[in-house]
Amino acid sequence: MIVVNRETKETVIRLELDIHKGPEVSVNTGLPFFDHMLNAMAFHGGFTLKIEARGDLEVDPHHLIEDTGLVLGDALLKTFEASGAVKRYGYSIIPMDDALSEVVIDVCRRPYLVLNADWPQESTGNFDYFLIQEFMQALANRGGLNIHAHCRYGNNSHHMAEALFKSLGRALFQAFQVAGEDTERMSTKGVI
Repeated sequence: MIVVNRETKETVIRLELDIHKGPEVSVNTGLPFFDHMLNAMAFHGGFTLKIEARGDLEVDPHHLIEDTGLVLGDALLKTFEASGAVKRYGYSIIPMDDALSEVVIDVCRRPYLVLNADWPQESTGNFDYFLIQEFMQALANRGGLNIHAHCRYGNNSHHMAEALFKSLGRALFQAFQVAGEDTERMSTKGVI
């Protein structure tokens, strides 16, 4: 189990992650829609994720959402460092009613994010869909991940986002499967 804590003037976050065991999921960020997305990600990814987080939501949810991405990225990087060689690549495509979303991941220590989504609705409750970009960018940067996330189509932003987070969970699970101790086989360079 990897444990990461982050405390700033804006947020306090405690996260526990075990990508190889689960799913045991408990998420409480004070943002019900964000909790729903993170729960879907971990449940469908089949891994353990526990998050207790609070932030300056009276200002804006941005700090909490971005910092949660940072902390999850830190935990994934620690998972990679503890695992030795991993499968490296993960891919998933998930439908949800009218929506179809896919995520492709490379665990490569070269952070990059491509997120394509045309959200038909701008928000759900106090959650603005553009904040998914902030979460995924933070996740990619701190986790050293190359993430390509694409909402191919949909009429309902909730369905598109939920399919995207489910795809993210499944792709993470695939990419972080242990592949032995031979880290040289992860890249033609001989090292990641």
